[in-house]
Amino acid sequence: MSTAKRTGTPSPELHAADSHDLIRVHGARVNNLKDISIEIPKRRLTVFTGVSGSGKSSLVFDTIAAESQRLINETYSAFVQGFMPTLARPEVDVLDGLTTAISVDQRRMGGDPRSTVGTATDANAMLRILFSRLGKPHIGPPSAYSFNTASVHASGGITVERGAAKTKTVKATFNRTGGMCTRCEGRGSVSDIDLTQLYDDSKSLAEGAFTIPGWKSDSQWTVQVYAQSGFVDPDKPIRQYTKKELQAFLYGEPVKVKVNGVNLTYEGLIPKIQKSFLSKDKESLQPHIRAFVERAVTFTVCPECEGTRLTEGARSSKINRKSIADACAMEIRDLAEWVRGVKEPSVAPLLTALQQTLDSFVQIGLGYLSLDRASGTLSGGEAQRVKMIRHLGSSLTDVTYVFDEPTAGLHPHDIQRMNNLLLQLRDKGNTVLVVEHKPEVIAIADHVVDLGPGAGTAGGTVCFEGTVEGLQASDTITGRHLDDRASLKEEVRKSTRALEIRGATANNLQGVDVDIPLGVLSVITGVAGSGKSSLVHGSIPTDEGVVSIDQSPIRGSRRSNPATYTGLLDPIRKAFAKANDVKPALFSANSEGACPTCNGAGVIYSDLGMMAGTATTCEDCGGKRFDASVLEYRLGGRDISEVLAMPVTEAEEFFGSGEAHTPAAHKILERLADVGLGYLTIGQPLTTLSGGERQRLKLATHMGDKGGVYVLDEPTTGLHLADVEQLLGLLDRLVDSGKSVIVIEHHQAVMAHADWIIDLGPGAGHDGGRLVFEGTPADLVAARSTLTGEHLAAYVGG
Repeated sequence: MSTAKRTGTPSPELHAADSHDLIRVHGARVNNLKDISIEIPKRRLTVFTGVSGSGKSSLVFDTIAAESQRLINETYSAFVQGFMPTLARPEVDVLDGLTTAISVDQRRMGGDPRSTVGTATDANAMLRILFSRLGKPHIGPPSAYSFNTASVHASGGITVERGAAKTKTVKATFNRTGGMCTRCEGRGSVSDIDLTQLYDDSKSLAEGAFTIPGWKSDSQWTVQVYAQSGFVDPDKPIRQYTKKELQAFLYGEPVKVKVNGVNLTYEGLIPKIQKSFLSKDKESLQPHIRAFVERAVTFTVCPECEGTRLTEGARSSKINRKSIADACAMEIRDLAEWVRGVKEPSVAPLLTALQQTLDSFVQIGLGYLSLDRASGTLSGGEAQRVKMIRHLGSSLTDVTYVFDEPTAGLHPHDIQRMNNLLLQLRDKGNTVLVVEHKPEVIAIADHVVDLGPGAGTAGGTVCFEGTVEGLQASDTITGRHLDDRASLKEEVRKSTRALEIRGATANNLQGVDVDIPLGVLSVITGVAGSGKSSLVHGSIPTDEGVVSIDQSPIRGSRRSNPATYTGLLDPIRKAFAKANDVKPALFSANSEGACPTCNGAGVIYSDLGMMAGTATTCEDCGGKRFDASVLEYRLGGRDISEVLAMPVTEAEEFFGSGEAHTPAAHKILERLADVGLGYLTIGQPLTTLSGGERQRLKLATHMGDKGGVYVLDEPTTGLHLADVEQLLGLLDRLVDSGKSVIVIEHHQAVMAHADWIIDLGPGAGHDGGRLVFEGTPADLVAARSTLTGEHLAAYVGG
């Protein structure tokens, strides 16, 4: 009876707690978003598509993930918030239904030389504890196995205060055993300066012996400090210096000396060079200074630790005949097998946790890495997958995971594995938001949001929202190009000569002999970790005039923009100065022309302690960044702020003819338009550009270089399907203009368009590093002898 009653009872209404199944965004206006409103289903996989620069990252990372992070930070006490980065509220009217967001983006991991794959994932920390418990001989606590910890020994008297003004001196000693190699300070390599690049020892200082950039003038203060220091004879050739003079000249301690009546500091040449050139980031140096540093400084493996970064004591302690240095040098999939062989009940929980972390590497397709690999050498895609390791075994549910092109740098063979991981995260009850261009990832989405229709100011609106089938049937750019397939060329170009590589052994390469044809479009392919970058970046002779355009990030502050980065601002400033008969420095917001109130920033920043700081538009210049008097000077009827607000296409027309005709500026703008950046405003801060936009900006900058060989590292990263076609046209134009183009790429459209393919493999790490195919794309498709061949055949056939 009671059962019947229960069965017949009408189901209660939906519980109030179950009604929050959507993330609602209303009135988002971050960057180029145009007041958009959308609803995203929770506990589903949503893919955001659209051309590069359409506003995908602005919506997902800068609005949804940023607000979630800000709200979480506000739950901490004011004291704790004072130590955290302050986040401003995104420009949006309503954000409702947010859950904790975990962002896994493509930002390169720290370039610190002591940061490795092991330190970035806590695998090293667990290994250090393991060796401190089981290593024979026992040498100390976990810090004794750390290359980031130096040994410290100290003793002396310390003063202890007790009660009312009673003090007592107590003798104390302090010891800490660290594993850091003292010679290289845990870096694994030591720098060696080639003295022949610093000076000509057959000349005296008076004869201009220095060959350092900017040090040749006799009137230069730095040169005069050495000549008039009294430590060396300025009229004696350097090769005739006594031992004492040479020691003072090269390694002298800083001392005050008087030069022409002025007090200056003298110090040896080697420490001076290290402070002036080597302490700065190489990428931030001017090109001629960077070239000097590359010539003068060589990095060699540390002779004391043999590159392991560790002391002899740390290397002597072993488990099953392996030291911690041996363990970190192994490929992670081999290390996982070795850890399985360590049987010790006392550390069972530690072994289980370490095993799970190492297995996650293998599961995610990074088993070919080693824990001692410097994290700064990982590609954007590898760095993103390393960051995923922490989240794969997480017990958290109802979390929002945000991914930025998780398939970047992945061979088509590996994309299915990544798709499975994304679906696993969703099936645990999480909301997964993915910014992606690859059709294979879009195909698995539960929900698709397409932004556009164009890029920059032409984007920022929602063009489509719904299912994948609905997207295919829609008339949006993404919908029209979703089924695009590039076809093989009927005729390929013939090579004129070749770059010979013989016996290449960099990283995992196994004595590769290959001729890379020049004068054509060559594509190097293979699974992630097969040795493509090692072959191209590590084996191509540097005397071939190679221009390398890789995925390293563009360094620049919010004051940097396309005009400053490409050198476009110089001819523009000169044109303004010439037309108005004034100094060029007036037309720089970082120099004399800056608005004095905001110092040329255009906004006034107010620091509110632990609360989010505010940025308000400068009232004096109205955000134009320039002093009012500078804006009175015009060129072609426009002031400098109006010119910097122009999109590239408009500026190209403006400087192409008429009163503002400036050939040098027009040439740079043409290149920017050629790489598909015509929509960018030339004064837009670099910090607002997407990853794909930054790489194309680099390409545009290098297109004017004199080098004959261009090496591009995955140029389709961040490119929409519609833009890939334009990139192929650009590569063709480069080749037709007499350049040789070598592309490291996984995108099948680029492979199909190649004149010559070099395929490495067959696997990754020690399973790769061999040449498995070289020939035309048609031959590769016909043979289907490699993984790449199978996927390319399926692509052009489908």
